[in-house]
Amino acid sequence: MSRSLAFVLSVPETPQDPEDSQEPSPYDESEVHDSFHQLIQEQSRWVAEEGLELQQRVPGAGALGASGSDRQALLGPEGAPVYSTATLRILASMPSRTIGRSRGAILSQYYSRTVRLRRRAGRPQLRDVGRSARPSLRLYDLELDPTVLEEDEKRGLLVKELQGLTVAQRDHMLRGMPLSLSEKRCLREESRPPRGKRRARGHRGLLSCCSQLRDSCILASHNLGLALLSGLQALMPWHYALKRIGGQFGSSVLSYFLFLKTLLAFNTLLLLPLLAFIVGVQAAFPPAPSGSVPAFRGLELLTGGGRFTHTVMYYGYYSNATLNQPCASPRDGGQCTPEAGGLPYNMPLAYLFTVGVAFFITCITLVYSMSHSFGESYRVGSTSGVHAITVFCSWDYKVTQKWATRLQHDNIRTQLKELLAEGQLRQRPRRACGRLRQAAVLGLVWLLCLGTTLVCALAVYSFSELVLQQSRVSAERDGALLALPLVVCLLNLGAPYLFRVLAALEQHDSPVLEVYVAICRNLILKMVILGILCYHWLGRRVGTLKDQCWEDFVGQELYRLMVMDFIFTLLDTLLGELVWRLISEKRSQRKGKPEFDIAGNVLELIYGQTLTWLGVLFSPLLPAMQIIKLLFLFYVKKTSLMANCQAPRRPWKASHMSTVFISLLCFPSFLGAAIFLCYAIWQVKPSSICGPFRTLDTMYEAGKVWVRHLEEAGPRVSWLPWIHRYLVESAFPIYLASALLLAVIYLNIQVVKGQRKVICLLKEQLSNEGEDKIFLINKLQRIYERKERSRAFQPWEAWKQLLRKAAGDALASAAQRDDCGAPQPPERGPRCPRQRGPLLTPLSGRVGRTEEAVTPPAVFTDDWDAQ
Repeated sequence: MSRSLAFVLSVPETPQDPEDSQEPSPYDESEVHDSFHQLIQEQSRWVAEEGLELQQRVPGAGALGASGSDRQALLGPEGAPVYSTATLRILASMPSRTIGRSRGAILSQYYSRTVRLRRRAGRPQLRDVGRSARPSLRLYDLELDPTVLEEDEKRGLLVKELQGLTVAQRDHMLRGMPLSLSEKRCLREESRPPRGKRRARGHRGLLSCCSQLRDSCILASHNLGLALLSGLQALMPWHYALKRIGGQFGSSVLSYFLFLKTLLAFNTLLLLPLLAFIVGVQAAFPPAPSGSVPAFRGLELLTGGGRFTHTVMYYGYYSNATLNQPCASPRDGGQCTPEAGGLPYNMPLAYLFTVGVAFFITCITLVYSMSHSFGESYRVGSTSGVHAITVFCSWDYKVTQKWATRLQHDNIRTQLKELLAEGQLRQRPRRACGRLRQAAVLGLVWLLCLGTTLVCALAVYSFSELVLQQSRVSAERDGALLALPLVVCLLNLGAPYLFRVLAALEQHDSPVLEVYVAICRNLILKMVILGILCYHWLGRRVGTLKDQCWEDFVGQELYRLMVMDFIFTLLDTLLGELVWRLISEKRSQRKGKPEFDIAGNVLELIYGQTLTWLGVLFSPLLPAMQIIKLLFLFYVKKTSLMANCQAPRRPWKASHMSTVFISLLCFPSFLGAAIFLCYAIWQVKPSSICGPFRTLDTMYEAGKVWVRHLEEAGPRVSWLPWIHRYLVESAFPIYLASALLLAVIYLNIQVVKGQRKVICLLKEQLSNEGEDKIFLINKLQRIYERKERSRAFQPWEAWKQLLRKAAGDALASAAQRDDCGAPQPPERGPRCPRQRGPLLTPLSGRVGRTEEAVTPPAVFTDDWDAQ
């Protein structure tokens, strides 16, 4: 059995180096160029001849003569074509199959790269180097049959070329080689020049103290950066936990924790400008207390009132004056004037502008996150080979620790389960009767769910009106303030359980569709309840709290809703998961743990984030409360998931879940909060006893007052009022921005459509290229089969020619014997010559004869050919 050939021709130039494409040789000498070009031609000719003449015959090749010349390639046991040895040898010698298999090909490839690098660096010509130091390309077979000896020769060539590079280029080249670390270290040690040569170079080879110090500083800073990066990754609470959750419970459960992480980033981004320009400034310049400050009693942690009302927690604490640096005591009872160099700070304008900018940044971040998530999850591509990619390309070979290996193993196993389950769902068609029955059940369940949502909305509205009819709530009845948040949280907790019971009647085939339906129902419930509460706050409470600070009341209501929602979430986690697991384990022999409710938990996050956005105008520190809540939720949910829950019984791949969550967070949640705040800023009259807008008709008038002050300041800042008048108050910029936004969206849609068309054309072209390759391979296989058949019949043709020669010799000898055996008269010339051998020699003796045989008669030859 002959060894398979590995034939790769490593031409020095590559398409990535167009400037060197005209120089196939690494040196500027015609002799080397001719030898290298001749070497390529000889190798190509040798492989072509050997592939056709020295191929091995498969058993039974001689029986192929019965088939026609147009015979197709044989099929294996699984339908795969079985080609001959020569065909497989040529297929195996392609560069795409050889470069990743043999180290010799890798070394030759990087030898060519180092040659180009050294030529760019200005290495002296080959004519300037001694002939003994020139590597002869004629003596090296660079890419043919990479045996151990040839691999050493290629390694030597690569080491010589690496020695001619600089240290930085050498390290960069070694770092990019697809070799093991030990082989890279050996190549680096071999490519270093000896110490004697270093000393012979003189001052060029010796490193000065400054260069050594510089290298040491660079290395120390690099190590410090890596240490800080690893430390930051270790400080992240979701670094290892997310990998563990994804490996054990799949991407569906992981999507909840990823969404929680996204909300944490949004709230941090929202809190930073509020702390910098509102909370921090007001804390540095606190206003004078208007009355006695109540003591802290502990109930404020639930109600949000009491001591918290006189802090930077709520809107009413902030002043409506221009803040300055503290001034000295005024003389003669005069007015306090700011010190020289003091910077005035307009708190009303800063409050309004900071909240607007924070919301604008959040909007931009949300849109970018949604588009990025959409691009990641809805990529245009084929999923036909995703199973093979997961099996053969998912393993990370840099993992060395045992726990990381186990975690990666669980992750790949869960991915395969999800892919197989997704493939099985696509192969479940339903009959017409089953579809009609399912549609009827779906309609009935949706009617019941919508009816439940309507009942909950009426209950919240009725209870809010009942609370509104009561008199002004005194300080002694702070506990009564928790009644409305308690009812709202009870409805938000009980209704999803009823939805879950009704969803069991639907029996969806796809768990993804089941989760989407549950999210839609819970979202409708929570958005309707929040809409009624917004009407209760801005439509009813503003009129009844004229003598009070209604902004503080709305902020406290949102704070109470957030606190009660967090408490009910903890109770749901404790009772709904822990107690259910204990009951199921006692009643059933096997350990039946509940599954993680993705829809309910995700809607709780969206609900809490909506409360945060609604209250950021009335309580600037509400995002900080949301951050603390999310951190607690992360650890509580993770602990409960690991201890009380099991992986989904029907695994499914959550490829689009993150996109759906971000979309729901953007459009119903953020858009509704933005409309609520815009209405409060433009339409509702602020309180006259508290807050930075106490003397204005609307909060938006703070900008107009600032513009009037700028107009009175002088002509140097007259351009700012012009910008406010024509770009902020005018409706034309809004229409222009909307038109530009629509144009950008339209252009992006057209670009995506064009990309999809190009991708479809490229796929079709790849399919045609594959068919062309199969056609050429089949043609090559037919040529080899004909060659095999011709070789199989060559012995019979030889025997036929030998028999033909032997018969001709026999006839000639017989004719001579007949002529010599007849009686002849003495006068008819000399006697017949004496026979020197037998008349007919055996055929075995005739095989080795080289004399020219006597040509037989034409009649006998035609008869022999006819037979």
